[in-house]
Amino acid sequence: MKMIQAIIRPEKVSVVLEQLALSGFHAATKNSVLGRGKQQGIIVGGVHYDEVLKECVTIVIEDSDFDTVVGIISRNSRTGEKGNFGDGKIFVLPVERAFTISTGEERL
Repeated sequence: MKMIQAIIRPEKVSVVLEQLALSGFHAATKNSVLGRGKQQGIIVGGVHYDEVLKECVTIVIEDSDFDTVVGIISRNSRTGEKGNFGDGKIFVLPVERAFTISTGEERL
């Protein structure tokens, strides 16, 4: 299994979650986060904003679904045809074990 964490623009999160659900990936966690990328924030009208609001979408998937899920997130998070700075980043982590709290069931 893999855990995917996608840091994306707030205005893109709804369509990403909708497209994941339409493709059968219903379980996801969404958190509002603050941070900065390579650009070290943004400058608007002479004011430097060190941290920018983003959304973090976390989803745990089977290894076989990796390309599908990353494709859905990438396509639906990109702004414009070629994308723009600040569109986000996708991180992939291995998941060794997972437990359902209510039943104690373990998935390897």
